[in-house]
Amino acid sequence: MHRHPIHTIILIGITCLLTVAASSQNRYQADLLGRWHDESIVGSENHNNAYNETYGVAVNGREYGIIGSTSGTHFIDVTDTDDIFEAFLVPGGAVGSQIIHRDFHTHRGYLYAVADQGDESTLQVIDVTQLPEKIEVVYDSGEFSNRTHNIYIDTFADRLYLCKTGGDELDRLAMRILDISNPTQPELIYTLLEIDGFGPISTVHDAYVVDNIAYLNLGNQGFVIMDYADIDNPQILASLYPEDYLQSGYNHSGWATPDQQYYYMADENHGLDIKVVDLKDLSDIYVTDTIDANNDSEFSIPHNLIVHDNYLYASYYYDGLQIYDLTDPAHPVNVSFYPTSQIPHQGRWEGAWGVYPFLPSGNILVSDMQEGLFVVKLPSFSSVDQVNKEENFIISPNPSNGEVSIDIRHLEMKSDTDVYVTTLDGKRVLSQSFDEDYFTLFLQPGFYFVQLKSGDTCLTQRLIIRQ
Repeated sequence: MHRHPIHTIILIGITCLLTVAASSQNRYQADLLGRWHDESIVGSENHNNAYNETYGVAVNGREYGIIGSTSGTHFIDVTDTDDIFEAFLVPGGAVGSQIIHRDFHTHRGYLYAVADQGDESTLQVIDVTQLPEKIEVVYDSGEFSNRTHNIYIDTFADRLYLCKTGGDELDRLAMRILDISNPTQPELIYTLLEIDGFGPISTVHDAYVVDNIAYLNLGNQGFVIMDYADIDNPQILASLYPEDYLQSGYNHSGWATPDQQYYYMADENHGLDIKVVDLKDLSDIYVTDTIDANNDSEFSIPHNLIVHDNYLYASYYYDGLQIYDLTDPAHPVNVSFYPTSQIPHQGRWEGAWGVYPFLPSGNILVSDMQEGLFVVKLPSFSSVDQVNKEENFIISPNPSNGEVSIDIRHLEMKSDTDVYVTTLDGKRVLSQSFDEDYFTLFLQPGFYFVQLKSGDTCLTQRLIIRQ
């Protein structure tokens, strides 16, 4: 396997300009809308964290923040930010101070939940389609997961990626893939043991997957991009070994831009920055820049990352939520933040754990290990709805019953237009190029973002497809 040298050349790129000039050095604190926490929840034995990951769902006109704790999975109604309350709690297979970590993802109206501690932990599949009246646990088993660190669902392929996982009759290994085409009856289809050039893989800490292309964070072994379209014959598309990039450490998590031209990854080590990885040439990927939390603390440490609406959202231990403008995706600019914790920087793991920016309202969920769930919103400088409508494309009808027309005849866009359609939780459902200035899309019921990109112009609108 060819190992790429560390690059020192800085390249300048241009991508979607929605609202904020990337040259701006101003940082604005995000606005706090509300917060939920429960002082009766015990902290973990190792980190005294009562809380861990956050996720979100929008169902039947209401929005819910999901946050994991030592007690289980909490569904917090955040529809009215003046009246935030716990609607439901699903106890985990294992509960109590032994629990540090839970993780969540949704697919076809189901929330998938796992935990990484406790011999009795399970994979839980929770039907959320009947909210606000009720939720229902429709699958609860340790067959494939009695301890799993992180999960990701590739909605294109109906596949659930279990990272750093073991089951009742299964050894704890780096990664397994389950077929969830029947959402309540998962089937094991793949087990990762080794990757050419890396040898045996000790851990896949996290994954980001789009249409069988999996971005795998390998902890101390680096980073690799795999193609799992042929599950019996996976292909390596690109890789970074620890010696291939500056400030390498424990490769923890990351997220790609919608066009998969850039990837942002965090090494979970105190004092290391977020890396910006140029993916335009998969035979030679490299780090083009590093970004931080606007301080030089030796204990600053990024944890989880998400890209949405031309912004990179990062939850930092100690430094809370940090938001970066991606007008120039090769060189993000820190434009906003929210401090969820007042704990001073130190050589531990405390503070913000996860972030979820995909709710239809635009409100952002942030979980803090000690402080619970925060609901914040971007400062007034940024909203996809603030794009000048006269300069945007025409999408009609909206809402639609499945067929929508896209009209760019009034815009000065190039003949070739790339169209990306993503769900509100960031999963891409369509990627297609058109050489016409008027074309039609066909989509299943749901809430979407439609993004058009042509040259250095990028425009985004929300779309509703009704049943």
